[in-house]
Amino acid sequence: MIQLRKFKQLAAWVLIGVLTSWMVSCSTGNVGTNTKQTASGTATIEFWTMQLQPQFTDYFQSLITNFESKNSGIKVNWVDIPWAAMENKILTAVSAKTPPDVVNLNPDFASQLAGRNAWLNLDTKVSNEVRSSYLPNIWKASTLNGQSFGIPWYLTTRLTIYNTDLLKQAGINKAPTTYGELAQAAQQIKDKTGKYAFFVTVVPQDSGEVIESLVQMGVTLVDSQGKAAFNSPQGKAAFQYWVDLYKKGLLPKEVLTQGHRHAIDLYQAGETAFLASGPEFLKTIANNAPKIAQASAIAPQLTGDTGKKNVAVMNIVIPRETKHPDAAVKFALFVTNDENQLAFAKAANVLPSTVKALSDSYFKDVPADASTVEKARVITAEQLQQAEILTPTLKDFNKLQKAIYENLQAAMLGTKTVDQAVEDAAQEWNNRA
Repeated sequence: MIQLRKFKQLAAWVLIGVLTSWMVSCSTGNVGTNTKQTASGTATIEFWTMQLQPQFTDYFQSLITNFESKNSGIKVNWVDIPWAAMENKILTAVSAKTPPDVVNLNPDFASQLAGRNAWLNLDTKVSNEVRSSYLPNIWKASTLNGQSFGIPWYLTTRLTIYNTDLLKQAGINKAPTTYGELAQAAQQIKDKTGKYAFFVTVVPQDSGEVIESLVQMGVTLVDSQGKAAFNSPQGKAAFQYWVDLYKKGLLPKEVLTQGHRHAIDLYQAGETAFLASGPEFLKTIANNAPKIAQASAIAPQLTGDTGKKNVAVMNIVIPRETKHPDAAVKFALFVTNDENQLAFAKAANVLPSTVKALSDSYFKDVPADASTVEKARVITAEQLQQAEILTPTLKDFNKLQKAIYENLQAAMLGTKTVDQAVEDAAQEWNNRA
């Protein structure tokens, strides 16, 4: 799923996250079936991906054919799952002990099942030499309690996409780079054009952009024991930032009820000046709103005083109940090796998670007359050098986001003070079942 927003929803990032969809199914098998060993001794492994048809069908059919030609004892049965159905299907399969052998998820959701010991411990299956081929900070995103449960795959980092016409009308010469500058621009845009600068959701089950912004503003979310650490001066200041924007009328009221999709809709309609999103949305904007696309330019993602920038990660996990762990790991490492990551990054307009693939000139050099999409590739690759997973890997991270967002909403609506909202959110997290 390319819109990694999320991948925190995946997912995922993005991975959005946080990370739109891709990865194709060339499978004819039934979802949830056990892997099989044929009479000839060939191991058939089942590979699940998320809503990646039909855009990358040719890529993955070629990849699987290539893998099978190099591994005559292994066959790959590929099943593509609708994005909305993946969580329920993998939970059901894991609970019934009939999981697939290789699964494309994102660290946020995968960590919830890692806490239940659902995945193979990859520290015993992947050598230090192979592990070192991946970006170190990105590998950490798929670890829990000191154990590796996933292999990094593709990445995205947010950009600031902005409407140059609206900025010109508001008398703004350049896109903001920090949340402080964004607040000033938001007031100026509202005063001069009557429109909003941007839309960001505080719906608990949606984007992690706001909770990541807290970290960028210097907030520590949890301490080393997993207890709430955001009940602090920095945490209260970050809450106050979002509350002030809302109460001043600089955020649409729908931030309380609508998800990140609404941010895209508003930007494409010319109703907002900025969109924080991955570069994959540039083509979407060009298709859906050509006039807005013509007026659009890009800048590095917003950050706080810390200078931290986000990255959304998609990974690959191996269920502990797989009947073919060695074959499954071999295929997962093949999908995510340098050559295949570079090819997929080019096909899907994303970033690779291996050091060698990221160092390719494709992510450094663009022609003088480069398109916005080409420029975005270089900016996001440069950002990746400083980017990190901004939120902690927790088996119940969704509960942390829910506690923060629901109490932030209460403060926005004035039913709680900022101090009370922060205190209540911390208490809810610490008292979770």
